[in-house]
Amino acid sequence: MNNSELILINISGHDKPGVTSALTGILGRHDAKVLDIGQADIHHTLSLGILFMTTSERSGEIMKELFFKATEMGVKINYTPISEPDYMDWVARQGKNRYIITMLGRETTARQISAVAGIIAAHGMNIDAIKRLTGRIPLGEDMDAQRKSCIEFSVRGSLDDRDAMQGEFMKLSNELGFDISLQEDNIFRRARRLICFDMDSTLIETECIDQLAERAGVGDKVRAITESAMRGEIDFKESFTQRVALLKGLDVSVMKEIAETLPITEGVDRLMRVLKRAGFKIAILSGGFTYFGNYLKSLFGIDYVYANELEVGDDGKLTGRYLGDVVDGKRKAELLRLIAQVENVNIAQTIAVGDGANDLPMLQTAGLGIAFHAKPKVKATARQSISTIGLDGVLYFLGFKDSFIE
Repeated sequence: MNNSELILINISGHDKPGVTSALTGILGRHDAKVLDIGQADIHHTLSLGILFMTTSERSGEIMKELFFKATEMGVKINYTPISEPDYMDWVARQGKNRYIITMLGRETTARQISAVAGIIAAHGMNIDAIKRLTGRIPLGEDMDAQRKSCIEFSVRGSLDDRDAMQGEFMKLSNELGFDISLQEDNIFRRARRLICFDMDSTLIETECIDQLAERAGVGDKVRAITESAMRGEIDFKESFTQRVALLKGLDVSVMKEIAETLPITEGVDRLMRVLKRAGFKIAILSGGFTYFGNYLKSLFGIDYVYANELEVGDDGKLTGRYLGDVVDGKRKAELLRLIAQVENVNIAQTIAVGDGANDLPMLQTAGLGIAFHAKPKVKATARQSISTIGLDGVLYFLGFKDSFIE
């Protein structure tokens, strides 16, 4: 680079319109080449960094003008000469081994941030940037007002044992009461196109089969089988057959009554609205029943519903049998692949969200599998989980900011 000089300047102080324009204007008049630039604003306090290249003949005059202008505008400026080897090493590391770590919860505490940053450092990773995805929190806001707090870290480095780091994050999230996601920062993370949801205890805060069982007077029996199946203690297909048999004789009109009073999970309205606006294809892959899946389909404009069909007799009552193959865990994973193929979506661009053991195959198949308020076995196996807020927390794992969403 002969007589070239590389200089990093850091500007801080009260933010006001025109600071960036004025300082880069000086660089422009001297034909300086900007190699990197980054800016952040926290409570009207500016933090601006610019790495530029100029000649040794011009560097002195540039810095003099920058210092004068900074003083005039009431901001501070510091500078650091950068060596050519350091710069070339920095260039070589760009775009490689980058990860996104997302912290999510009702609130974000200094203790949580410190613990996460400590794990990042312990694995030899460097934090390049930190940004807040959720809106600003008014003072005195009620904790019961469904508020959310999300911080996203952009980190870089060679991660030798991703599973170990993931395990440490999950252990920490359980101890300190927040959710955390670790994702590779690649093209697929920025281009998700298909999302598949479990229905019962995910999109809705109930198990439809339990609701039907209550109306049939066999609630305790069915609920016990359901809980055992969700914990992975018995085969889903076997448990499903047992539960459906107990519904024999229930009038089909009961399903309409249940559908119209389904308790929709917190955040579903917002999540669906944003996903549709962003062009996602949305599917329900459920071990529950098509009647309720189709009800949600009409409510939220969902594209696909695959669930189980209850057989109805000529007398308008359930026969205690079902039609076709059971949508179990294996079938959910197959359906995810099938829909991705139909929609011409790379499997790495898919997302799956569920809470039960029968959701694990699709969570592990999808590019991003999220366990939502999941059973312990599921949460322990899944790479990502949300347990502290509503289903719209998925949006933050995808990198959406409140300012964009709203």
